[in-house]
Amino acid sequence: MSHPDTFIRIPKERVGILIGPEGKTKRYVEDRLGVKVDVDTEGSITIGVTDRAPDPSVLLRAKDVVTAIGRGFPPDTAFRLIRNEDDVFDMVDLRVIFGRSESDIKRVKGRIIGSEGKTRKLVEELSEADVVVYGHTIGIIGSFEQADIARNAVQMIINGCQHHTVYKYLQRKRTELKKERLELWEKPPADR
Repeated sequence: MSHPDTFIRIPKERVGILIGPEGKTKRYVEDRLGVKVDVDTEGSITIGVTDRAPDPSVLLRAKDVVTAIGRGFPPDTAFRLIRNEDDVFDMVDLRVIFGRSESDIKRVKGRIIGSEGKTRKLVEELSEADVVVYGHTIGIIGSFEQADIARNAVQMIINGCQHHTVYKYLQRKRTELKKERLELWEKPPADR
């Protein structure tokens, strides 16, 4: 019986980061998820499930980790996807939105990053997701709720919303998240 596998491409300049010093990054992904990652120098990656894999779904998790590293995340940040099963990887491809218009992509990337990285940092801080702007993509890693908040903020910026409107949205969502967390810890009302 053959094991499932998948194929992806990452930018050539990210291949070394995926492999890591002495192959440590690639080996970590393989060992933790029970997959085999084959990398060529052109950025072609084949990921296959091994007999050590707990179930075939790890193939999707491994694909997300490799794609996240390929789209600009440092390996330690991408490993959130391994350490926490509730974390997800999301990606916005600006070429899908703007076609091949490099000027529009550059303008929107500048708006998402903000002056001295302020906007990107605020999106990260208030959503508690990790956000990377790399090439023509915006990558997001976080819990489903965190990633959704960050993606909505990015989409608002892409749609042309003013930054203060985006910041208000993020602050409101942050308050809602904190309130939900507090409600989890509150005691149920006593019977009367």
